[in-house]
Amino acid sequence: MSDFSFWVILSNLLWAARWTIVLSLVAFALGGLVGLAILFLRVSRVRTFEVLTKMFIEFFQGTPLLMQLFLFFFGLSLFGIEISPWVAAGLALSLWTAAFLAEIWRGCVEAIPKGQWEASSSLAMSFVEQMRYVILPQAAKIAIAPTVGFSVQVVKGTALASIIGFVELTKAGTMLNNATFRPFLVYALVALIYFCLCFPLSLYAKHLEGKADVATAR
Repeated sequence: MSDFSFWVILSNLLWAARWTIVLSLVAFALGGLVGLAILFLRVSRVRTFEVLTKMFIEFFQGTPLLMQLFLFFFGLSLFGIEISPWVAAGLALSLWTAAFLAEIWRGCVEAIPKGQWEASSSLAMSFVEQMRYVILPQAAKIAIAPTVGFSVQVVKGTALASIIGFVELTKAGTMLNNATFRPFLVYALVALIYFCLCFPLSLYAKHLEGKADVATAR
């Protein structure tokens, strides 16, 4: 058993946590872009696009994130496509994030009164112009709180990337535990770091929800 001091364990976990943060940011940024594209297709009133995007969303929402990570990391290799754990984790988490964000944002778009669609349509706006200038600016105000709230799920979802060998916070914790045989200390610190990452996001989401409720009540 290696003799690791408390500070050595903590510093190694904090160093590994940077990859948890980077993976979360990548998944949220790419997932947001893909989710926005899916949203446009989902509400485009084109039947084919509606069906395809619904299938995409149902797949990523209806299967465990762990299975999606396995499919990307091990499944693609069956077709001769070798990708690193980093790329597999980034792709799986981004598409998983996109599926949930697209549905969150669709609900916000559908919360906009139909009169807004009709008014913008009477001005001869195209579908893209309606979304850009009328619908999305209003829907964005509703979507901020649930979007920030969902970011907590993305951060926690990165822990599953350790299964395919991606060394982030959870994987670093497992490696340190194997070296020190001090599971209570190691995993307590891992949990504490996750809490420090997620709790501010949860508080911010509640703050935004409170502001939205006040604005609605006026």
